[in-house]
Amino acid sequence: MNIRSPAMRAAILTALLTATGLSQGQPVRTERNMSLELAGQLAAETVAACHAGGYAVAVTVVDRAGSVRAVLRADNAGPHTLAASQQKAFTAASAKNRTLAMMETAQSNAAAANLVHIPGFLLLGGGVPVKAGGEVIGAIGVGGAPGGHLDEQCALAALDKAKDRLQ
Repeated sequence: MNIRSPAMRAAILTALLTATGLSQGQPVRTERNMSLELAGQLAAETVAACHAGGYAVAVTVVDRAGSVRAVLRADNAGPHTLAASQQKAFTAASAKNRTLAMMETAQSNAAAANLVHIPGFLLLGGGVPVKAGGEVIGAIGVGGAPGGHLDEQCALAALDKAKDRLQ
């Protein structure tokens, strides 16, 4: 048996996927994703929510794969807020979880503490998944408020305003 042949590798992969139940017989999948319009609206609404609280922030909105769709940096937001917002958004989209919850888990669970070593992850509050019909289609990352919990509140306020668009 020559497992270097492409045909043999494909046969082995198919057998493994079938045996593990990972193959569902659908060669093409349909996934929901975030439009540029929605990403821009979420970014603007998040900056506005933080501005109303007196916070100058940067906001990054990413799609389901963690790729940047929109970025806004408020007047007077520090330069570090851009990178922080992008990493928080990437982390929330990748893990499909709020970064504040992930941070708290990493602090209380030694096994989760290594999450901080994943490239691009930032376990600080302010990253929130964006869901449409229960499916994560992206995430919002916020940096610059005087606490990650406040960053998260701004993102949640924007999501609340957009709930009708996220059906």
